[in-house]
Order: sequence, then structure tokens, then C-alpha cells
Amino acid sequence: MTLAQSPPVRIQICGPLAVERDGQRVESFLPGRQGRLLFTYLVVNRRRQVPRNELAEAMWLEPDPAAVDTRLNPLLSKLRRVFGPDTVEGRSTLRLCLPNVWVDLEAAVEAIHRAESAVAQEEWARAWGPALTALFVAERDVMPGEDALWLDEIRNQLAILRLRALECYAAAGLGIGGTELAAAVRAGHQLVRLAPLRESGYRYLMAALAAQHNLAEALHVYTELSDCLRDQLGVSPSPATRELYQGLLTAT
Repeated sequence: MTLAQSPPVRIQICGPLAVERDGQRVESFLPGRQGRLLFTYLVVNRRRQVPRNELAEAMWLEPDPAAVDTRLNPLLSKLRRVFGPDTVEGRSTLRLCLPNVWVDLEAAVEAIHRAESAVAQEEWARAWGPALTALFVAERDVMPGEDALWLDEIRNQLAILRLRALECYAAAGLGIGGTELAAAVRAGHQLVRLAPLRESGYRYLMAALAAQHNLAEALHVYTELSDCLRDQLGVSPSPATRELYQGLLTAT
């Protein structure tokens, strides 16, 4: 199989690994669990040369330096058989070479930048789609069931990406209004649950509830925030949150 003049290769690393080439799923041809780990690590680091020892440490907790080539070479050979002989270039350092590739994590990072830019310009409709794109990816795990430091780093990235996407989604829902207010309320609740010390979630939730004419519940959210910050950090809500609260009090 070769990738010459092929359409884009689509790779999903968040959630169950999925690889589509020429309209066909090919991840089942990867050499087992270690082949999936190897492929995923090379995908995540595809813009740089990866030393063999680093790759071995990503796959095995304590690799034997003398056995690195013996363990890696068969996996690399199988990977090249699946995607073509030029898929992995280099010897002492390796790099994945897939033309026209689309990776879900990279698409989500690009989408959140577009969403945040649209929110900053108060272009709510333009923010809505990219926010959802980023959120759909960020809500999934990467290599479920596997344990490694480099996977933890990606999971941390996804956790932060999820919060940013929820903030953009809540902002877009508030800005669009109407039936989207319910989505803003849901996003606010999720933000509060996922990051109880992050005030933005409470503010979005308060504003969305107020927009639904549920001022009593909006004010209760502020009380919950105040209690949480006092108990956990010994501080009060920020000026921005207090200003929102005062505005809601004035509206009652």
C-alpha cells in the first residue's frame, strides 16, 4: 500500500484510535497494542525528529538500551508495510511522514483558537461551530486504558482545551440567545463541576440563568461560589464576578 496521490489521511487519537486512508479504516492493521502506542506517539510528535531511545521510553517504562533496536525494528517494519516504505524516515531519529494528514487533536487546537478569536470580537455565531468542534474532541480520552507520562500530558492538554471550549460555547450561547441559552446553562454547569475554583464558569452560569429570567438561581450560584472560595482558598470572588452579582441584585 502506498500513500502517493492519496486523499487526506484522517487520524483520530482521542477516543478509540481510528485511521482512515482512501476511505478505508486501517488501524486494525497496526501491530497490536505496541503498534498503536508507537503510531500515536509518532503522530503526536510528527513535526520533529524523535530519537529512538525517547520512543522506546514512551512505549516501555524501563527499556533495555541494548534491546531497543530489537524491539522497535519489527514494529517499524510493520508500520511501513501498512502505510508505505517512506512513512517513517530516519534511523537514529525517526519522523512520521504522512502527506495531507488530518489529526483530530490538532484540528481541535486550531478550532479553539478560531472560537476564542470570534468570542473576543463578539461574533457569537462564528464562535459556536469551532467551540463545539473542540469540545467534541476534548471530551474524549486518548489511548483509553494506557498509562504513560506522555499520555498524561496529552490528557492534561485535553482537560484545559475542554474548559476553554466550554467557555466559548457558553459565551456563544449567551450571545446568540433564544434557544441557545439552555446550552449556555449546561456549559456553565459543566464548567462549575469540572473546575469549581475557576470563576468563569460561575459567571457564565449566572448570566445564562439571568437571561432565562431565573434570577433567584443565578444569585444562588454566586453564594455557592463565595462559599467554595472561602472554604478552599480563604478568598472572595473577583471584582468581575462581584460586579456581575451587583448587577443581578439591581435587576431583582
